[in-house]
Order: sequence, then C-alpha cells, then structure tokens
Amino acid sequence: MNEPIYQLALGNDFTKLAPELQEYFSLAAGSGSYGIGEGVFDVVGCQQKWLRPLLALTGSEEAFFPEYGEGIPFRIENHAHVDPFGRQALTARREIYFPSGTRLFHDTTSAIITPQTGSVTPAPIRLVDHVGRYRRLVTDLDVSALPNGRLRGVSKASRLFLGPLRIPLPAALDAKAFAEQWWDENEGKHRIQVKVIQPQIGVVLVYAGRFDYRLAPYLAGAAQGTSLPRYAEPDRWEKRI
Repeated sequence: MNEPIYQLALGNDFTKLAPELQEYFSLAAGSGSYGIGEGVFDVVGCQQKWLRPLLALTGSEEAFFPEYGEGIPFRIENHAHVDPFGRQALTARREIYFPSGTRLFHDTTSAIITPQTGSVTPAPIRLVDHVGRYRRLVTDLDVSALPNGRLRGVSKASRLFLGPLRIPLPAALDAKAFAEQWWDENEGKHRIQVKVIQPQIGVVLVYAGRFDYRLAPYLAGAAQGTSLPRYAEPDRWEKRI
C-alpha cells in the first residue's frame, strides 16, 4: 500500500498540521494526480554578492544558483511515486523565473524504513533527500508538526556521492536547511520560508513566498502506475543514502 511519505514520517502528529497542509502533504504514489503550486517568492536566491560567482560554478547541478531577486514568480510540481529502488518518494520540481532566465531546482525525498531486529513495534521511518540534477548531494531530513499547525523541516547530516566515493560533510562545512511551511488564513494561500545556512559564511540560499496549490490528473501515458513522469526525472538516480 502506498502512503504519503510525510504521514509515514510524522505518524499521529500528521493530524496536528493545519488541514490545508495535511491536504498538501497527502499526495501518494498511484493516486493518478500530481500537485501544482504557483506563486511569488518575496525573496529568493543568494543574498551575499561575493558568494554568487562560486555558486555559478554549481549552476548545472540544479540545486544551488547564483541569482538573487525579490518578487520572483515560481512554479512547483509535486510528484508522489516509487523510486527505482522501491522506496516511497516525493519529487519536487521547481521553476524559478528570474528576469535573466529560468532556474530549475529539484529534489527527491524518500521514506527509508529502518529495520529493527526482534521488535514488534512498527519500524521507524526516516526521510532522506537527494538534491539536484544528478542527486549527488544527500541529506537526512527531520520533520515535525508545530503547535500552530505548521510543518518544520531541518536538514541534518549531509554527504556527497562522487562516483564510487561517499564523502560525509563535517559539521564545520555542512550547510543546513531550515524550512517552515504553513497556511495563511488571511491571504488564503500557502506560505513557505527556507534558509540554507553554512556555519562559516552564513546564509547561502534563501527563499520565502506564497503560492496557490491544486491537484491535477496525469494525462494518459504521462505516468505509468507509480512511476515518475519522464520530464520530472533527474539525469541520474542515486540508490545510496
């Protein structure tokens, strides 16, 4: 049975989320639908000018980017699926429409079952996020439901997969993401705020804004069963976590 990965990770705490967030995070593989969000980022990108040339070197990874802007329109698609290794997953594909051109930023979050020998309780679920075009950056994701109905996500230990190498990033170098998503009753819109912070240099990436969200059915032949539509697939999948 396919279940929404955030519901698997949060368990009973999933019901603490605002109803609109429960709906947003309830997309499951095989449902026949995908999510579309369209809105505006109040701020998005790298605020530190000196850092932008360095981020330009990683632009082809489609994870970080050197641009910065305010009032920037964007679109996000959420696709629930089973990844090539049999894991329940959610792929988010973001298009950010800077005046200089469109940036693509995407990732796949997978639910990983942690085996427990001899235990009668359900195996705990952890979320692991594979980021970018080649899914070379991998991070553990800790999610929680806040008392005010918001979802909070914090990235934990990260590692790089370069060919056969698995390179854990030491705490002094690792950039951590801090995210909150909530429903704004006054505006009738979803809101999101994300900051990626590196201990030595500060905020590397930020995006915050609001958007409308809806579900749309897959066109016939666009996604077979629980697979990911071809245009939303990364250039490379990574099995390792």
